[in-house]
Amino acid sequence: MPKLTTEHWRTLEAVFLAAGFKFLRQKGSHRSYEKPGAPRPVVIPTYKEVPVSIIQSNLGTAGLSRDEYFALLDQVK
Repeated sequence: MPKLTTEHWRTLEAVFLAAGFKFLRQKGSHRSYEKPGAPRPVVIPTYKEVPVSIIQSNLGTAGLSRDEYFALLDQVK
């Protein structure tokens, strides 16, 4: 399985939009996305390189596995 690496925020946004999330709001440099059934919004900071720890946290919040994440990542790249 590939290793998680940092990603640009726009790439992550495309992954979560493809997973069914909708843009909710932006406060400062943080954008929130929601999806019915998700326990809380996914927050993506608008960084050139979003750290792996934030990606892992967002995957847990979204209920996405690593395999699902990499499949969506392949679709959007």
